[in-house]
Amino acid sequence: MTSRHLLVLAVALLMFPQLAQTLYSPALGDIGQVFAVGPERAGQTLSVYFLAFAFGVVVWGRLCDRWGRRPVMLAGLGLYVAATLLALSVRTFNGLLLAQAIAAFGAAVGSVATQTLLRDRFHGAQLAQVFSVMGIALAASPALGLFSGATLVQYFGYRGMLTGLLLMATVLWAACAWTLPETRPASLPASPLGQTVGLMLRDAGVWRSVGLVAAFNIALFGYYSVGPFMFARLGLSAAEFGYSGVLLALGSGLGAWLNKALLKCGLNGEQLVLAAAGLALLGGLSVLMLQDSWLFVGPMLLVVLAFGMAIPNVLGAALVAYQDRLGTAAAVFGLLYYLVIGAGLTLVAWAQDLGWSLLTCGLVALWLAAPRVFRS
Repeated sequence: MTSRHLLVLAVALLMFPQLAQTLYSPALGDIGQVFAVGPERAGQTLSVYFLAFAFGVVVWGRLCDRWGRRPVMLAGLGLYVAATLLALSVRTFNGLLLAQAIAAFGAAVGSVATQTLLRDRFHGAQLAQVFSVMGIALAASPALGLFSGATLVQYFGYRGMLTGLLLMATVLWAACAWTLPETRPASLPASPLGQTVGLMLRDAGVWRSVGLVAAFNIALFGYYSVGPFMFARLGLSAAEFGYSGVLLALGSGLGAWLNKALLKCGLNGEQLVLAAAGLALLGGLSVLMLQDSWLFVGPMLLVVLAFGMAIPNVLGAALVAYQDRLGTAAAVFGLLYYLVIGAGLTLVAWAQDLGWSLLTCGLVALWLAAPRVFRS
C-alpha cells in the first residue's frame, strides 16, 4: 500500500469517530420523541458515548501492541457494525444506551489505532506534516457530521442516522480488510501497562501535551456546546448556527493548511504552537468583548485557526519518547486528554460563558507553549 493510499484511508478512519459522535446530535430530539424521554435523558446518549469512547481508547491502544494494528482495527470496526445493528433493533431507551456504549467503544479504534500506525510509518517533520493533513480532515468533521445528521434525521428520523453510520462503518471495515497494512514492528516487545502509565504520569512533557490538546479542543468544542444557546438568545435560528459551523470548519481547515505550509518554510512545531496559542488568546478576548452580538463569530475564526495550527504539531511530537510502546502509550495519552476535555467541556456547559471559557483556554495554551520555545 502506497503512503498516499494509506493517508487517504487514515483520513477516513480518523474522521469516523468524530462523525459518529456529531451525527447523533441532530437526532436527540427524535430519540426523545420515539422513546418518550426528556431532553436530559436523550442527551445521555452523548455522555455515554464519550465515557465508553475513553475506555475504548485504552483497550484498543493496548491491544495494538499485543495483536497488531490491522487486526485491532478490524475488530473495533466490526464491533461498531454489530452495535449499530443492535441499536436499530432495540425497543427501549436503556437498550439504545447500551448499544451506544458498545458502538462508542468500537469507534475509539479509529482514533488510537490510526494515530499509532501513522506514528509507525512517519517520523519527525514528515509526521508533523501528516498530522497537518489529518487536522484539515478533523476540522471538517463536526460540521460535516452536523449537516449530514440533520439531513438524515429530517427525512428518516434517528434510524436514518443509524443506517448512515452502519453503511459508513461497513465500508471502512471492507476497505481495511482489503488494503490496510500491518505496521507494528516485528521486534516490538510487550510493554507492561502499569510501567507505561507510571512513566507517562511522571513525564512533564506528556502532561504539557495533554494540556495543550485539551485547551485547544475545549475552545473549539466549547463553541459547539454553548453556541446554539447564544444564537437563540440573539434571536438567530438553529439553521444559522449550522451555517456558522461550516464557516468555522473552513477556518480550522485553513489553519491546518497554513501549518503545513509554514513547516515547509522552515518554522518548527514549537514555534507554531506558540503562535497558535497567541491567536487563541486574541480570539478569546475578542469573543468576550463581542458575545452580545452575532459579530462574535468573526473572532471565533481566530480560535479555530489556532486549533488547526496547533493540534497537528502537539500530536506529532507527543510520544517521540515512547517508540518502543506506541500503542500502549497512545492509549494512555488518549485517555488522559479525553478525560481533561470531558471535564473542561462540563465546566463550559455549566458556566454558559463562551468568552471567558475561550480566554481561559488561550491563557492555559500560552502558558504551556511559551516555556519550551524560550528555552530552545
